[in-house]
Amino acid sequence: MASYAAVVLHGGLAFVSGQLPRTEHGLIKGVLSSGDDLTAAVAAARLCAVSVLAVLNQALGDDLGRVERCLQLTGFVAAMPQFEGHSLVVNGASDLMLEVLGDAGRHARAAVGVASLPFGVVVGISAVFAVG
Repeated sequence: MASYAAVVLHGGLAFVSGQLPRTEHGLIKGVLSSGDDLTAAVAAARLCAVSVLAVLNQALGDDLGRVERCLQLTGFVAAMPQFEGHSLVVNGASDLMLEVLGDAGRHARAAVGVASLPFGVVVGISAVFAVG
């Protein structure tokens, strides 16, 4: 339906498109400001990482054992200009990669603040993996 693929496998790499924080109640929306409690945003980043692994697992034929390493994780955080906790939010996704993949989940990372994200979500996560 979309003009892009959720995952592109090419030359031993898996590129996972940005995933959004979704619960059974819908998307987690918002824009962070200085002084906000980050607990919900960290949990939202974790949900994004769960989705990253879910679409990757599907693309790999239900075999996450093919993942050799998470190479790069990029987090986009909807935030006001004075917000400085981008890295803390994206830690929710980074920590999940380590929990699920062990040392193979240790990755290079970018945590970027943006004025807005699709559908008004608070965070989005994309990733690149080495796969066998």
